[in-house]
Order: sequence, then C-alpha cells, then structure tokens
Amino acid sequence: MEYINKKPSNIIDAYRRYMKLERNFTPNTLEAYTRDIEKLLRYFAAEGIDPLAAKLADLQAFAASLYDIGIGPRSQCRILSGVRAFYRYLQTDGYIADDPSELLESPQLGDHLPEVLTTEEVDRLEQAVDLTKWEGQRNKAIVEVLFSCGLRVSELVTLRLSDLYLDEHFVRIVGKGRKERLVPISESAVRQLKLWFTDRNLMKIKPGEEDYVFLNRRGAHLTRTMILIMIKQLGTEAGIAKAISPHTLRHSFATALLEGGADLRAIQAMLGHESIGTTEIYTHIDTRELRREILEHHPRNINR
Repeated sequence: MEYINKKPSNIIDAYRRYMKLERNFTPNTLEAYTRDIEKLLRYFAAEGIDPLAAKLADLQAFAASLYDIGIGPRSQCRILSGVRAFYRYLQTDGYIADDPSELLESPQLGDHLPEVLTTEEVDRLEQAVDLTKWEGQRNKAIVEVLFSCGLRVSELVTLRLSDLYLDEHFVRIVGKGRKERLVPISESAVRQLKLWFTDRNLMKIKPGEEDYVFLNRRGAHLTRTMILIMIKQLGTEAGIAKAISPHTLRHSFATALLEGGADLRAIQAMLGHESIGTTEIYTHIDTRELRREILEHHPRNINR
C-alpha cells in the first residue's frame, strides 16, 4: 500500500482512528499519543524528512532533540514509546516495509520511588478539611475514596452513582483502555460518601450530570485539575511537607496493602495495572522502609 504522498495530517487521522477503534484508547490517552506524534512530524518537516522513509538515525536525532530542548528523561521515554507504537502501526498496516524504530532506545531511568503518606498523614489531610464550607464533606469523601480504593484521579472524576455497590462494599471502575474492575471500598469511605450524598441531594444538578458521584457548586462533575488543587491545598493546611497529589493517595493505598501483607497480584488487580512489573515498584518502597527500620533499631546500629 502506498502512503508516501499522504500528508502528515492524514497519517495522524488514520492513526487516531486505529487507536480509537482498534486499541479502544480513552480520549486522554488518544490526545497524549497524538501530541507526541505531532512533535515527531513537526521535527521531520523542519528537517525535510519523509516520515515514511525515516531511518533509525533520523529517529535517534529526534530523540536527541528532545534532550536538547530540555524535556526530562521520563517524558522522553513516554514520547519515544509512542513513536515506536506509531511505527509498529505503520508496518502492520502495510504503509512501510520495515520498522525503523525497533532499535530505538529510550534514556535509562533510575528507580523512582513515589511519595507515600502514612495513615496518620491521610488522617491529617481529612482533618484539614473545613466542614463548615459547602464543599467540605465532598472533599473529605474524595480523600477517603482515593485512599480506600486506590483510584486514578481520572477514575475518580468519572465515577458514577451506578458504579457504586455500597451495600456489598464494592465499586465498579472503568480504567485505562476502558477495562472494568471491581474494587473493595472501606466502611469509612462508605460512611463519608453517604454524608456527602446528604449534601448532594440538596443540589441543583445540571442535565446529563445526574449520575456523577462528585459535583462542583454548579452541579457539574469535577475535573482532574480541581482535585489536584484541592489535595495540594489540604496538604499545605495539614502541614505535610511532602510534594503530594491525588496520585500520592493511590501510591499510599498500594503501599499500605503491601505492608499489611496483601499479595502483589491482588494489589495489581485492585490498581488495574496491566503488567505486574508496574506494581512491583511497591516492593521497592517496602524494602526502603525495611532498610530504615533496620538502620534505626538493629542493635549493631544503635550503638553507633
């Protein structure tokens, strides 16, 4: 199949259709992949390189350009992963004969251990919520649900009343790739949700928003940015020096489970990780805590 004369925009359109219809990517993932490929195509346009005739050296030069403009290693890895997926698609659909990205390497990343909160710090976050404000009980319920269920912030803002099975203590989550999973929810989170529903039932809700669990003052569902700002403000008010975000509560959920003796496969299922390798980072967190305990309490170290 000949595709050389197609414009880059047509390549992107075809790739977007593939990601949406065949890979079933969420809108956020679709946009992220599209932006990354647009970076590549803009670079090739400036260099006079045909994307369908690109060689490994051209892709390596693009990778070097990412470093030159100050893009960090983690973001470079994400972009280059998208580039490899793009070229695999072009080869699979017959637009190119050989995949030039097969040997394209990403920068090495050191072990990045995510920040976590102790249960006591999560309690301080909730205690920092001003329950005299309209949104107070809502925010307390949000913190408790994030910590109790380990949700991604995107999963929290799209959580619906029809996803809740509170009598059975489960919530149904639609995660990445629209994959569904059932996650247990604690009695404490159920209690905070029911208190929020007392306030929610008094609201005037926008048409079409009736099924969303968490709403803003105007009766519409929340955005990820709103949750991020709220969590950061609570962290400051609670006097927590760590750099925290909604994802910190997800990490804290997983770490608490591991320290409590939960099986790694069970944690993987509750987090919705496709690969056990993603979940294994929490074993490093647990090992770090174990090392600290040994250094502080082992008799050979106490004397020092």
